[in-house]
Amino acid sequence: MSALLDGDLSGASRMAGVSLTEYFVTDGVRWLWQFRLDQMAADPGRARWMVRQVVVGDKGLVVGHAGFHGPSDEVGMVEIGYSVAPDFRRQGYARSALIELLRRAAAETSVTTVRATISPDNVASLATISGFGFVEVGEQWDEEDGRELVFAAER
Repeated sequence: MSALLDGDLSGASRMAGVSLTEYFVTDGVRWLWQFRLDQMAADPGRARWMVRQVVVGDKGLVVGHAGFHGPSDEVGMVEIGYSVAPDFRRQGYARSALIELLRRAAAETSVTTVRATISPDNVASLATISGFGFVEVGEQWDEEDGRELVFAAER
């Protein structure tokens, strides 16, 4: 993440062991690397929950990133996040990432609820969570993303 923040795409790719695309150094994504690095510096135990590349196929095609906002909280809730690079959208990769995130959450005994926050204008992401047991439970204002609908699914 530090290499990506520095704009060192080839160095980050080398460290990750896969070829990352320009999407990983765009302004729309770079803020996330700084945010997650700050979280991990404050609590290194969070690292295993943080964002990872979404890799497809045996050639290691990286189509986006996905992960949790951190470990489960005191009531067993984790929040998921995922993003697919524009060139790879509308091909089922976000749905596959969501399935993997839900599988991973289900494997953790401390997790009872998975939460997702989505802009009401993000029709694709709203469609992605459809059919996975998510129920709209409210809304919130996010400093980075603006108004978001809050969804929760019990595990």
